Amino acid sequence: MNILLIGSGGREHALAWKLAASPLLTKLWCAPGNAGIAQEAECVALDVADHAAVITFCRDNKVDFVVVGPEAPLAAGIVDDLAAAGIKAFGPSKAAARLEGSKGFTKDICKANNIPTAAYERFNDADKAKAYIRAQGAPIVIKADGLAAGKGVVVAMTLQEAEDAIDMMLGGGFGAAGAEAVVEEFMVGEEASFFVLCDGENALPLVAAQDHKRVFDGDKGPNTGGMGAYSPAPVFTDAIQKRTMDEIILPTLKAMKAMGCPYKGVLFAGLMITDEGPKLIEYNARFGDPETQVLMVRLMSDLLPALIASADGQLKNFDLRWFPDPALTVVMAAKGYPGDYDKGTRIAGIDRAEQIEGVEVFHAGTKASGDWILANGGRVLNVTASAKTVGEAQRRAYEAIGLINWPEGFCRRDIGWQAVARERGGK
Repeated sequence: MNILLIGSGGREHALAWKLAASPLLTKLWCAPGNAGIAQEAECVALDVADHAAVITFCRDNKVDFVVVGPEAPLAAGIVDDLAAAGIKAFGPSKAAARLEGSKGFTKDICKANNIPTAAYERFNDADKAKAYIRAQGAPIVIKADGLAAGKGVVVAMTLQEAEDAIDMMLGGGFGAAGAEAVVEEFMVGEEASFFVLCDGENALPLVAAQDHKRVFDGDKGPNTGGMGAYSPAPVFTDAIQKRTMDEIILPTLKAMKAMGCPYKGVLFAGLMITDEGPKLIEYNARFGDPETQVLMVRLMSDLLPALIASADGQLKNFDLRWFPDPALTVVMAAKGYPGDYDKGTRIAGIDRAEQIEGVEVFHAGTKASGDWILANGGRVLNVTASAKTVGEAQRRAYEAIGLINWPEGFCRRDIGWQAVARERGGK
């Protein structure tokens, strides 16, 4: 099969790495790709926002299947436009992608279908939002309704922080994404990221992972797109998975189908595992980043037939196999991220890092310049390791990082700390 993968981040490098191993693959392109993806696929300089150009490329190159990585093209309806042109694609329609594209849309579905989630209200008036916040008290969570590249959530520990977040969002801080804000109760528990493939009616559970959102060690500092992840997530037991499927995922699929926009693609449930059980924090309409990196390392089966079965509505009798060994990924980011950072700095030693047993380095924000790899984003590399224990995977990942020469980069030094503590008998 001829496959076109859309995207340029660490998630797409992990998907390209896995797709490239499929015996069904004839040719793999990636638009626009990055320096690491170029080792697995032919990178093409397509403007993925220009759907007509993508369709023309697919027709000219006899592309059989398009795999859409990031959320922005999904929200813009690229899967609908490809389908209208007779080109099969993996990912939800524009109407179904609202599960990520609008926090308020998802919360309203939860309310209507008794799906466990945080109590909330929606606001486009700052004074009304602040009055609600003062009535509820802090801590409290403020979210931009639309897509804000992983940065549209403020966990406010004080009323002042919450009111500042409302002023920033409703005052245009996130443009159109912040035209409406969702104010939610602060939930107590442990977070987990759970992924399922959906075909409009059926859901095939993948595995859970745990992400580290805060930029600094000890879960300090601002939220980011994710500074590292590991899988499996010990908090996500078989019993919790069953409840998540029965109480959250399947009711959502049923509701979406009833609304006339069946959900096909991967559904990423961000969950809080509370004393009462799993509660939905939010949905994403695509694979997580950096969770995909650990998922692909753990996936034993061929990924491609599963993605095709999702698009074709054939997941009912499908199964996937997983390696039992845990995997862990550490994000190397440019100094200054998630704020201002420099691009174009040189990175060396990636090849040495990959010689450590069980290590893969996925490129998130890189470009090639002659013989050099240059940083070209905020999150730049995902140093990923698998081993018999989370502790050993963590040790391998940080050993590999020690071999990468990039003075302008930084990483958290405690990725996986909760799972490592559990392995050592702590809490």
